[in-house]
Amino acid sequence: MRRVRLIYNRTAGKETIERMLPRILERLEGYGLETSCHATRCPGDAERAAEEAVKRGFDIVVVAGGDGTVHEVINGLAPASERPRLGILPCGTSNDLARALHIPKDLLKACDIIGDGFFHPMDIGRVQGKFFINVAAAGWLTEVTYRVPSRLKTLLGQAAYYAKGLERMNHLMRPFQVRMVSPEREVSEEVVLFLVANSSSVGGFDQLVPKADLADGKLDVLVVRKTGLPHLIQLFGSVLKGEHLNDERILYFQTDQLSVFPEEPMKLNLDGEWGGDLSGRFQALPGWIDVFCGKREKPIPFEH
Repeated sequence: MRRVRLIYNRTAGKETIERMLPRILERLEGYGLETSCHATRCPGDAERAAEEAVKRGFDIVVVAGGDGTVHEVINGLAPASERPRLGILPCGTSNDLARALHIPKDLLKACDIIGDGFFHPMDIGRVQGKFFINVAAAGWLTEVTYRVPSRLKTLLGQAAYYAKGLERMNHLMRPFQVRMVSPEREVSEEVVLFLVANSSSVGGFDQLVPKADLADGKLDVLVVRKTGLPHLIQLFGSVLKGEHLNDERILYFQTDQLSVFPEEPMKLNLDGEWGGDLSGRFQALPGWIDVFCGKREKPIPFEH
């Protein structure tokens, strides 16, 4: 019997997880998965719980929460030489990674994906000794994600981000200068937004980085050059149509490593959480984590 450690954020998704917990445990154990739980208590607790799950030899770690909780769990698993497989029960605000992996919002159906036992090796990114699974970002616009109180996210969901963004719009549009160096190119630009993405689903947009692939060994760099608010609104329209990569205000390329040098201190956002200052070397780690997912074009069976 496979041993599973369920790490869950009790406040995520309007506190759905605690109400559903008995049914989730019943569903997982119905697949022969011996499951125990850990409820997070404070920031950083999910990372510590994941580290402990590695030490205790769990076969699978299931994380129930949003992208921030997944980010913590990845940082607990990634440094280990032998890592448990990862399952995701999406119950956060955006659930960008879960959408990219075709994992349904229905938590019991998400349990079925884990129980069915199909997984794919997935890339992750690393910068300054920290790991990210979906996106690393900088720019005043990204401050919104960690300025929104968790209680407000619980009550309002995605609308909490929009409310906070409107409140600070003038400040969020201020450009900054950054130099980017990769094996493919060297660029210096004045930008309003800097993204290094691992998947196509970022910030609630399913195709913000449409060429991104979680298993191609590459990071996708997308930069929005200095522009005004009217042009930025037009650009969002292009994003919805999937036409933004052809816009002259967008710089886009793929690489497996990138060094970044901003002219002024900028905060780095990793998977929606604060990740220190923007600087240093970004690196793709190919196939680093085995993850259960809903898209089975080339399924790899997990033997029970």
